[in-house]
Amino acid sequence: MNIALGFLLIFVVSAIAVGLMLVVRRHAPDGGFVADGDRAAGVFGVIATGFSVLLGFLIFLAFASYDASRTGAETEAETVAQQVETAQRLPEDVSADLTGELVCYARWVVEVEWEDMEDGTLHDQLNPWGPAMFRTLEDVDLETPVEQSSYDQWLEQTSTRQLARQDRIHGAAGVMPTPLWIALFFISLIVLGFIFTFADSGERALVQGLYMGGTVATILAMLLLLRFLDDPAQPGIGTLRPTAMERTLVLIDETTEAIGIDVVLPCDADGRPM
Repeated sequence: MNIALGFLLIFVVSAIAVGLMLVVRRHAPDGGFVADGDRAAGVFGVIATGFSVLLGFLIFLAFASYDASRTGAETEAETVAQQVETAQRLPEDVSADLTGELVCYARWVVEVEWEDMEDGTLHDQLNPWGPAMFRTLEDVDLETPVEQSSYDQWLEQTSTRQLARQDRIHGAAGVMPTPLWIALFFISLIVLGFIFTFADSGERALVQGLYMGGTVATILAMLLLLRFLDDPAQPGIGTLRPTAMERTLVLIDETTEAIGIDVVLPCDADGRPM
């Protein structure tokens, strides 16, 4: 989220709303348009409460989706690192290939998939190195109990990695359908329209401006927060980044170098097949 643009938007919209409120106040009667202030306040309380409850529930839902995406990214990165270790206990004819493909998988996530997530174009596209690892293990010959146990562990870790990837992708895709956005904006307009009925030429302009400006700024700030949580991969402050997978790449490099494994990578620096 672009914080500067968000504050600018809040300031501009609030200023316009305050200006409109002062124009209405100029033509309002002394005491306002509402004859019974208590009754009007009760109606306004019902509308505002309904709006705040709906907005609070949607923010909670969007945050849960945001957290699922963040957790999925961390679990996916952790599982990739674990699979590198598991690959070393598999037969030698596939061990090196699997290690290289795992590195390429991680590079693809960092350099390709994350950019597609920011653009909203990832959808249900496959990471090409998932099928590549499946083909590598398709005809593997397991001879020892250690290899058989490691193969079972590999399959479990693959399932965990795939589920974590789905959480990362679908969490970043958002959970707010268009009708909910329409409903939120519609109710917001009702709340702001109701405030205009409290315009009172007998009350100070500063107080009237604060009524409208504070309400508009609060509603708009909450809507912007909801928009951020619903699309956590968008560029800006607080956005989800592939930090966990980048750490995994560094860890794999350090580990393979420390134990003397020579890995030949079948991909370039962006994880694209060569």
